[in-house]
Amino acid sequence: MGDVLLALSIPVLVFGGGIYAACDCWWRRGHPAPPSPYTHRAARLAEQEMLLLAEEIVDEAHAALGPLYEAPAAPRPGGPPAGPPAGLKPEPSQASRSSRSSRSSRSDATPGRGPSRPAAARRR
Repeated sequence: MGDVLLALSIPVLVFGGGIYAACDCWWRRGHPAPPSPYTHRAARLAEQEMLLLAEEIVDEAHAALGPLYEAPAAPRPGGPPAGPPAGLKPEPSQASRSSRSSRSSRSDATPGRGPSRPAAARRR
């Protein structure tokens, strides 16, 4: 008899747990818990902190890179600018390029911003 009671107690406990979960769910739908004011306040404070950090980053970037976006004082007609924009250091490779003729540097450049022509097919 003890084995039968043990075997039947497991389904009864599972069924009872399901009834309890269903009743608890029904009760919570009718009586939801109020939202915590601390959660909303913490989210607002975190948002304000992130906005302040983003403003600092943008201000520092604008201060560092602002001269790059300013219009040049007088554009030179008939040629490229004499050197790099204000605030940038020339690279060593640019110094060696300037010693070459202007024709060789133009041949290295692409003709436009569009896609380049496809390469010719190789024959074997």
